[in-house]
Amino acid sequence: MMQPSSDPLLQSDDFVRETLDNGRFQIEIWYYSTLCDPDLIRKEIAHPFLLSDSPETFEKVLCSALTGVRITDTVHLSEEMLQGNTIIRLQGADYKLKTPKPGNTKLMQASTETTLQGPQTALSEDADTSLMLVRRRYPQQDLISEQMNLGSKSRTKAYLLYDKNKANPRILEEFRRKLKAIDAEVVFTVGQVEALITDTQLRWFPTMIVTERPDRCVLNLSQGKIVLIVDGTPFVLIAPAVFQDFLSAMDDIFLPSLITKALVMLRYIGILITTTLPALYVAVTSYNPEVIRVQFALSLAGSRAAVPYPTFFEVIFMLFLIEALIEASLRLPRYIGSTATTVGGLILGQAAQQAGLVSSVMIIVTSAVAISNFLIPINIMSFAFRVIKYPLILLATLFGIVGVVAGLIAVCFYLANQNSFGLTYFRVFIGEPAVSGYKEGDTK
Repeated sequence: MMQPSSDPLLQSDDFVRETLDNGRFQIEIWYYSTLCDPDLIRKEIAHPFLLSDSPETFEKVLCSALTGVRITDTVHLSEEMLQGNTIIRLQGADYKLKTPKPGNTKLMQASTETTLQGPQTALSEDADTSLMLVRRRYPQQDLISEQMNLGSKSRTKAYLLYDKNKANPRILEEFRRKLKAIDAEVVFTVGQVEALITDTQLRWFPTMIVTERPDRCVLNLSQGKIVLIVDGTPFVLIAPAVFQDFLSAMDDIFLPSLITKALVMLRYIGILITTTLPALYVAVTSYNPEVIRVQFALSLAGSRAAVPYPTFFEVIFMLFLIEALIEASLRLPRYIGSTATTVGGLILGQAAQQAGLVSSVMIIVTSAVAISNFLIPINIMSFAFRVIKYPLILLATLFGIVGVVAGLIAVCFYLANQNSFGLTYFRVFIGEPAVSGYKEGDTK
């Protein structure tokens, strides 16, 4: 039998070891007060124990009515307690009973993926609560949940959700295999899981969706996709995902078809602007002014008359400032973040233009790039497009418009070569709103 003094875990201040005596026999209970609910222990263990007239009677109540389980391997009793179980020692035998303390089950409003007409409730940091929200919106007996633990040290609880009649068995088995092959001591978030199960670490564009919305989870489950819920974070992981999925907002299924198509087209135009506009500005002002009208070329040259360095440094300087402002808005407290970045952007932009550090046209270009990037509904995809414009700027600096076109072609080839669990990644079907499904055999 394991002795408390032999295990460092049992020397913790929150470890409780109590002996209960009802006048007829005794039991010993072990548990962690920070992980187990004392009220539940009194209700499920202490009360039946006081009413039992013999150890045999209490054992029957413990194993039948209370769903207690006898432990045969007593070496890992501390691990059982760390999972929220209470250990009951009765006449030399050990039993475990689930008495977990309720976690953070408070429902929050969606903050990173907002919608005008759809549900406003986000998933919870408690995995069981998130699973409840999904099941309420998808009350199908075909919805299967598989519980697993991620991380060799953290043992983070996770649920793998899928519709057994719609999920692709090959993709499901591959996803399950990658989860079991995770080699990490601590797992906190689904973003970390995505990085651990991705085949290559030199990835540029995401191949799985990270979302906090229950309705997006349900929509993807109904289309045969897989959802991973991880305890401790309000975000879930959805796989597989193709390029079109990241350009689809949940509002798309609530709006008329023509409006949806127009909004999706606007997002693709925004992608084109945020990736190519700085590079085109460098190419036109430095190499190829002949591609624009003479009046516009003269206006550009006049706005840059006071700027003392080449266009490349001007663009990098302004993009660095806007990237710093975006990051500051994410890290600052919510109540002062928007105010600080707005004031900072106005003051920096106006002061830089008046000091002759940048041209007025460059400020317009920078603002258009930042606004266009925010048109992408899924944040993880917007981060990818925030990075892609810098190689295009370098190519524009070296080769002009030819370099920009070559860079765009290279990006398209890269996307066409990607796949998400065997599905063709670069699918651009504007006519299909919301998250695209897939058909059996739709692989590369």
